Amino acid sequence: MSSVTTEGLKSELEMFCIACEDDSALDKMVEQCICNRMQADEWVLEWVAYSTTKNGLVLSVDSLEQFEHEVLSKRNRSKQSFKREERNRPRDIQTIQDIIKSEEDDEDNLLDCYSTPAKGSQKRVLTTPENPHSKRTLLASPGFLLSPACFSPSPTPSQKYSQRGGKGEVVVSFGAVQGTRWAGRKAPGAVVQLELLEGPEDSLHCSYKYMFQRLRDIRNVLTEKIEELGEDLQSHFNIDEFSPVSLPAQDCVSVLGQVCCDSNGKLNPQSVLLEAGPEQGGQQVRVDLSELQEYSLFPGQVVAMEGMNTTGGKLVVSKLYEGIQLPFYSPKVKMELDEELLNVLVACGPYTPSDSLNYEPLLDLIHLIGRDRPDVCILLGPFVDAKHEQIEKSQVMEPFEAIFSRCIESIVEGTKSVGCRLVFVPSQRDIHHHYIYPQPPFILPSLSKNPRVTLVPDPCTLLIDGVTFGLTSTDILFHLGAEEISCGTGSDKFSRILKHILTQKSYYPLYPPVEDVNMDYEKFQSFGQMPLTPDVLLIPSELRYFVKDVIGCICVNPGRLTKGQAGGTYGRLLIQCTTSSDDDKKRVSHSLAAQVVKI
Repeated sequence: MSSVTTEGLKSELEMFCIACEDDSALDKMVEQCICNRMQADEWVLEWVAYSTTKNGLVLSVDSLEQFEHEVLSKRNRSKQSFKREERNRPRDIQTIQDIIKSEEDDEDNLLDCYSTPAKGSQKRVLTTPENPHSKRTLLASPGFLLSPACFSPSPTPSQKYSQRGGKGEVVVSFGAVQGTRWAGRKAPGAVVQLELLEGPEDSLHCSYKYMFQRLRDIRNVLTEKIEELGEDLQSHFNIDEFSPVSLPAQDCVSVLGQVCCDSNGKLNPQSVLLEAGPEQGGQQVRVDLSELQEYSLFPGQVVAMEGMNTTGGKLVVSKLYEGIQLPFYSPKVKMELDEELLNVLVACGPYTPSDSLNYEPLLDLIHLIGRDRPDVCILLGPFVDAKHEQIEKSQVMEPFEAIFSRCIESIVEGTKSVGCRLVFVPSQRDIHHHYIYPQPPFILPSLSKNPRVTLVPDPCTLLIDGVTFGLTSTDILFHLGAEEISCGTGSDKFSRILKHILTQKSYYPLYPPVEDVNMDYEKFQSFGQMPLTPDVLLIPSELRYFVKDVIGCICVNPGRLTKGQAGGTYGRLLIQCTTSSDDDKKRVSHSLAAQVVKI
């Protein structure tokens, strides 16, 4: 129980407009809280209920003694009778051991109240074969905060996770690795420059009100998206003008619009519609793809098409124009060549097996960070997974916010000796956080002034030592893959989807979104678009892990740290700038190696 102070009691009393300036009365209240094992808020609630029945009894030492006699003493007697009933109930071996541990802890607390340890003396440690260390010893140990048992209401570890094979096995490699160890290469004391590329004023840095969208506002956002991407397509492919999609024409015309489906089902080659913006009439036209040798389409994709529409009801497409890639980052000032490598570790939750709330995989990850000493760790949610079996069945007795705070504090404390920068990215599966996209960053007042910790929204674009990282914890890869249709484009579906994301200039180009994604389109227009083509795109997914070079961007799916009851994977990257340029329009290229490793 946390200590009760007079300031805390006065603060709780002020919530009920009760003033007390009598120091002796305040001391008496503190004494009653300690003797009756009550928190300040519990005591105040009992007093308010009691004083109300006494017609607003004034706080004084006499009234407090009366309150103790009539209320607190009865409260204690009811507790004692409950304990007697509990003792008479049949017990199993686990419950008996819990009672013994609790009584040992209470005995230690009571002895400490009446004794002052001699200088240099050491207290005998209470041990049993089942409990080799007492609770007090564990609490004093620096490693106890990282113990996976402290995260779970039931400390039973997952048997399948503990018996996993292939620990440390590299399942995907990309590029050449210099040396034999993936260890941090930055010199001791070197500072890693890490910031949001958009800057604080242009990025989502706090919570916002949502669920107030109007259909007109959503339509305006989609219209602006069509117009913006249409201008790029028109200038890049030298298209003279776009015709209205429903206007009958005997000649070949060019039209612009957004791909959609003619029903609530999934898109297929016979159900494709093209919906134009207001400038092109704002209507829909059915699309015939039979003359196209190659195409890849998904709902929400903005494209330009060329073809015949003789009746005004069907466009027979002969040519398809897809999106244009954004430029890469180019520094405003000349960059000096950095000879040192940047080591980045990437992991995505959940950080517990599905059959246990034991955070053993997270503890293993912290040990790996201590061994490899990366310069930056990018950790994506969920940290407290809403899809966990025990959470879905309401079997967790502790507040989700408390579990999350202890999880983050453990990561920060466990990596303190490494000194690496920590980036925490929320997920819509984090049950304690806002269920909205774009998602604001976590709120952790205790870590707000920690220079090692950076809290970012989902999605965001980071600039780390001149290297741009685009990242989102939302599984757009899985969502888009389920909706995309293609013909004649080859079998590499991942590369097609990643190219769509990069050329549509959006971290979530799918429309309408899947039911799991609660989209706020006004915020999405401001904070869900790509400002440029990132050097590295981190896109964790339930789908198979990979590292791919897609139109010059290194796309990494590190997988999830746990897959059901079994262990999963994480990613690591080594990056070094290889050229510098005085020309602002020229990209600073990088030498990059990446691996996906089993936990």
